[in-house]
Amino acid sequence: MNARILLSVLLGMPAAFAGNWPQWRGPSGDGVSEEKNLPVRWNNEENVVWKLAMPSRSGSTPVIWGERIFLNVAEGDNLEAWALDRTTAKVLWKQPLAGGNYKINKQNMSSPSPVTDGSTVWYLTGTGILKAFDFEGKELWSRDIQKDYGPFGLNWGYGSSPLLHKGSLYVPVLHGMKTDEPSYLLRIDAKSGKTLFKQDRPTTAERESPDSYVTPQLLRVNGKEEIVLNGGDCVTAHDAQTGKEIWRSWGLNPGNDGNFRIIASSVVHDGVVYAPTRIRPLLAIKGDGQGDITNSHVLWKFDNGPDVPSPVTDGKLLYLPNDKGIVWVVDAKTGEQVYGGKRIQAAIYSSSPVLADGKIYITNELGTTTVLKAGPAFEVLAENVLDEYTLSSPAISDGQIFLRTEKFLYCIGARRK
Repeated sequence: MNARILLSVLLGMPAAFAGNWPQWRGPSGDGVSEEKNLPVRWNNEENVVWKLAMPSRSGSTPVIWGERIFLNVAEGDNLEAWALDRTTAKVLWKQPLAGGNYKINKQNMSSPSPVTDGSTVWYLTGTGILKAFDFEGKELWSRDIQKDYGPFGLNWGYGSSPLLHKGSLYVPVLHGMKTDEPSYLLRIDAKSGKTLFKQDRPTTAERESPDSYVTPQLLRVNGKEEIVLNGGDCVTAHDAQTGKEIWRSWGLNPGNDGNFRIIASSVVHDGVVYAPTRIRPLLAIKGDGQGDITNSHVLWKFDNGPDVPSPVTDGKLLYLPNDKGIVWVVDAKTGEQVYGGKRIQAAIYSSSPVLADGKIYITNELGTTTVLKAGPAFEVLAENVLDEYTLSSPAISDGQIFLRTEKFLYCIGARRK
């Protein structure tokens, strides 16, 4: 047991919260970090500790544990697992994940972010290869999800990241545009790679609307743990042990539009699920129901939700930057608009915002990160220009910000353990 994990055990604090960024959107999977004294200003050289050349773009976020950084990398036709030394940016090892990488629209097959528990790291590719490695790069097991359960049928390629919880990986395959096979949720034993359940997830959504690119979220309510998915015109919650559907709320596609694929993931806070769709409506759902809760548990709706970036909240305010660089902020309890229609940059936004240190970090596809002051008033603190194509969301660890562009992985700011 390393010192960081031992200290966390002695303090009764989860190791994942001790300065690590173990998965897409951080320790709690919601884009929130408790760290303070973070960098506010930088450019390609200023406040940059190091930068490491990347072979291509990726929507995958770097994940960080202790002295290791893990990356899902597309290099030509190949997909690779990389591990870096976080102090020197030295590549410690590279391992093959799969061949058959291809680009479709913005993304390639490296879009899913890795996930780690401090001793093992798991990588999922857009081609359905799922592999586990120890921290020294030894492959522990490998799965081919498409070989086991059939081809992915999403219109724009697979892009969901796995959720790791209590020794299980939860992997969604929500599709329908290019297949008649049902969507499903997998629970896979993280140690052995064996499937623990495969839960079909039916939907009446049509054409492209069954397709969803979201990452599962964990909901804790009434002493139960549930896995939440938004996609296929609805939000569902599944028993974390059995996969059984506990509740379902329709309403993500009130006009029954055949093009309502979903990209932005839900965010969960204090038993409430904030579920985006294709802009409108974003639903706030009280997550303690059973069965069809469409007409009983929707707390409020908002018609200026995001399409691509996932929301972020501190439980008081819900921050909703959209893919056109316009920010809306609403009261998380009531849905009442606090401010809205505030443009930060005339650019396209695909990465998701991070809330930390009383600030919101929002990065656009041009590589500019706008830093907003968190709270009820719109205030831009800084605009940090890298001028490099960017899809990946920021990651935060030990006082540093890690930004991945098409050209480089940047380590920004001084480290504070």
